[in-house]
Amino acid sequence: MRILVTGGAGFLGSHLCERLLGEGHDVICLDNFFTGRKRNITHLLQDPYFELVRHDVTDPFKYEVDQIYNLACPASPPHYQFNPIKTTKTSVMGAIHCLGLAKRVQARVFQASTSEVYGDPEIHPQPESYKGSVNPIGIRACYDEGKRCAETLFFDYHRQNGVDIRVVRIFNTYGPRMLPDDGRVVSNFIVQALRGEDLTIYGDGTQTRSFCYVDDLLEGFVRLMNHDSFIGPVNVGNPGEFTMLELAELVLEKVGGKSKLSFHPLPGDDPLQRQPDITLAREKLGWEPKVPLEQGLDPTIDYFRKLLEG
Repeated sequence: MRILVTGGAGFLGSHLCERLLGEGHDVICLDNFFTGRKRNITHLLQDPYFELVRHDVTDPFKYEVDQIYNLACPASPPHYQFNPIKTTKTSVMGAIHCLGLAKRVQARVFQASTSEVYGDPEIHPQPESYKGSVNPIGIRACYDEGKRCAETLFFDYHRQNGVDIRVVRIFNTYGPRMLPDDGRVVSNFIVQALRGEDLTIYGDGTQTRSFCYVDDLLEGFVRLMNHDSFIGPVNVGNPGEFTMLELAELVLEKVGGKSKLSFHPLPGDDPLQRQPDITLAREKLGWEPKVPLEQGLDPTIDYFRKLLEG
């Protein structure tokens, strides 16, 4: 197939492009390089079935494709809060342009949504039926509400225009090609430990996250995209739950050095718990994560070590 990946030079997008090429597809990678990096896809440029296009999804685009994966949007708080209006425009206008293209060329279109649609959850773990607890005027709303609106658009295009959609809700994911300054806790801890700096803990460190290795996530993506009838939304993430203190201790154990923990106030609207209920993914996709956190941290640490040394 001919497949378009928006945000294809980003952390997740570059791994997805690589996987799709490995399966024999013709891949168009669309990216404006705000958080995407050329180093993520340099090794793909010599592949005759790979095409790189610098483009911003807030502007229209036209391609003849069979499938569209919409991954374009900054996903870490420092990056999506840098220009919150542009973040909302990227989610909403990017979805409209992907859906309009899918409608015109009869392509199947995939939306990379997020666990952030659940906000600071009052239900734990979070099933897809939970409608969320989001502050629509908070500092995270540009991302949370942008992604919620994108889901609305996807389902309205599906109901009104018969567009063939797939929607996944991504929980915390980590692995090689994360940005060292993206503000996510796994990359923060690893980079700080490698630099010999104290690890920044927000709040008392008892808040939890669930960490999914990138290869596991992509398997969920592809299974959903190629499912004949199930459109989602579906949670894709690792239900293994860790406190920030447990993650910090594990990173320090693997990296070594003399870094200590440095405690700071909790940011506004930061969720205290985040854990996916993946019952639906197991039932509909036969999917569940395979890579435990302790195993997935090793290649991630190796990547950052080489990046910092380089």
